[in-house]
Amino acid sequence: MNSGYILLEGGAEFGGRMADPDRAAMAAAGGPGAPLVVIPAAAAPDHNAERAGRNAVRWFQRQGALQVESLPLVDRASADDPAIVDRLLKARLIYLLGGFPAHLAESLRGSRSWAAVLQAYRSGAVIAGSSAGAMVLCSDYLDPADNVVNPGLGLLARTCVIPHHETVGRRWASFLQKVLPDRRLIGIDEETGALTHATQNQWQVYGKGQVTLYRENQVMVFGPGQTFRLND
Repeated sequence: MNSGYILLEGGAEFGGRMADPDRAAMAAAGGPGAPLVVIPAAAAPDHNAERAGRNAVRWFQRQGALQVESLPLVDRASADDPAIVDRLLKARLIYLLGGFPAHLAESLRGSRSWAAVLQAYRSGAVIAGSSAGAMVLCSDYLDPADNVVNPGLGLLARTCVIPHHETVGRRWASFLQKVLPDRRLIGIDEETGALTHATQNQWQVYGKGQVTLYRENQVMVFGPGQTFRLND
């Protein structure tokens, strides 16, 4: 049985109350000394991966991380790099940055790096994503570039994350409810995250805002410190 953790974040990473879910993830990964790696591929289409990776490293160092690096994983070719795969296998927290979800998903899909992420997860690592990074971890995601729903990487079955929910994301909900009637939609505000362990059917909310769960014509809202279940 899978034994790792999943952290989904709504965006506006590396500032403010996003420290709350990130520190919770670091604790779940084993504390400040646990190896932490960042995947910046989602920022590559606008030539921002290197800068975004540096920002991520500085942010996690400010949260107390002692071993953190941004990997040069920016496209499908680099996702098969043996050196990158090795770093992923050794990581205890793997963080997928926000940006362009389609590029991120297709960079990882079927790659040696994604196989390494899954192996790390099965070994107890935390797999985290913010905005696009959270979206692609699910079974489906909305690509806002063309308003099309695409298959995600499927770490979370029958789910679809709506990031930036308190701003632009809320407008996606009614469309996604029609297109994905059998999926659990998880709206996550900016500077907000939800963390779960794979063996538990319970998520806890951290950060500034709220998590909104859309399921079977129900809308449920959960604030910081509250918990919710997806499979009830």
